[in-house]
Amino acid sequence: MSDREAKWYVVHTYSGHENKVKANIEKIVENRGMEDVIYEIVVPTEEKVEIKNGKKKTKQKKIFPGYVLVKMIMNDESWYVVRNTRGVTGFVGPGSKPIPLSDEEVRNMGIDNKSPSIDIEVGENVKVISGPFENFIGEVKGINLERQTLKVLISMFGRETPVELEFDQVEKL
Repeated sequence: MSDREAKWYVVHTYSGHENKVKANIEKIVENRGMEDVIYEIVVPTEEKVEIKNGKKKTKQKKIFPGYVLVKMIMNDESWYVVRNTRGVTGFVGPGSKPIPLSDEEVRNMGIDNKSPSIDIEVGENVKVISGPFENFIGEVKGINLERQTLKVLISMFGRETPVELEFDQVEKL
């Protein structure tokens, strides 16, 4: 079996137990040698910047509280192991039949993204090919592979304006 056959499933947990469930499943997988059936357990989070008493604090905030995503090959044993992990209330899906996420849902959630490579470097000029800045030309000032965005300085109204663009909105000149 390969991880190509593995699908992402959504597991419902007690609220606040997401990280515990992730750790518990990882421990069971390790103890039972199930690394070739259960590949990855993710608690989707995003960084939130909070300003408290004039100080900036970055916190990890859960995107889907009460849920954990598991990439696994569904069989009786893997279902049983995950379903009976302490803190798990069940799989998302009708009755006892878990439904895997579609490829599009996985992409939209930003998990399992293989970072696309981009042959543009900081300092190079690009042409904007879609969006509100279409046909503008600008200089790349930064690249964020995780978010798949570029920071580009575009000249408009006689001044340089930084804009954030997605990889597919620009082409190399």
